Amino acid sequence: MNQLNPAAGGPMTWGDFKNTLAQNPDLHLQFQYEEGKFVDNSYHITEIKQAPIVSVDCGGVMNSWTEIIVQLWEPSVAEADRAMKVSKALKIVNLVEKSLPLNPLGVVKIEFGNSKFDTRQMYPGEFVSEGDSFTVKLEADFTQCKALTRGGSCGTTPSGEECCTPATNTSSAKQTPVLETAGAENQSCTPGGGCC
Repeated sequence: MNQLNPAAGGPMTWGDFKNTLAQNPDLHLQFQYEEGKFVDNSYHITEIKQAPIVSVDCGGVMNSWTEIIVQLWEPSVAEADRAMKVSKALKIVNLVEKSLPLNPLGVVKIEFGNSKFDTRQMYPGEFVSEGDSFTVKLEADFTQCKALTRGGSCGTTPSGEECCTPATNTSSAKQTPVLETAGAENQSCTPGGGCC
């Protein structure tokens, strides 16, 4: 059993992910989404998305990066003898890149969900080569506060903590939202009626 943990220094790039796969073309590609739980062998790679992200964090700083998202799908009925080899996955990648050149520095995420696991995007973490299988162990993606991470501030406190902690309620009066509804005679919206 050979283990690699290329994501230990941070999220893996698309270029590194592809190179890691290319070193194991004859093995069956598996994805482990939780301890002891694997995407069914009959999964399909349904699409590969390139998502340029531009954001402004709570410190007012603009950030930008690219994500490459590989979407996996399990058919409702498992297809016997359909395990995907790494070489087939790379053929799908090559087909995608003929139409959509993918940024080799983009952050890789694997998107997956089934009836027992809510759909989410996860990072490739550890890679395990054992027997005829090459397993990508997926790791959760977590939210973060970039202002705190860079030691900056989004307000007046030098530590930046006020942007990442709940605001305290200085008012002792509790405000209750008021819901206005139309009377029984106005149960449908009409153009110009003012209910929409």
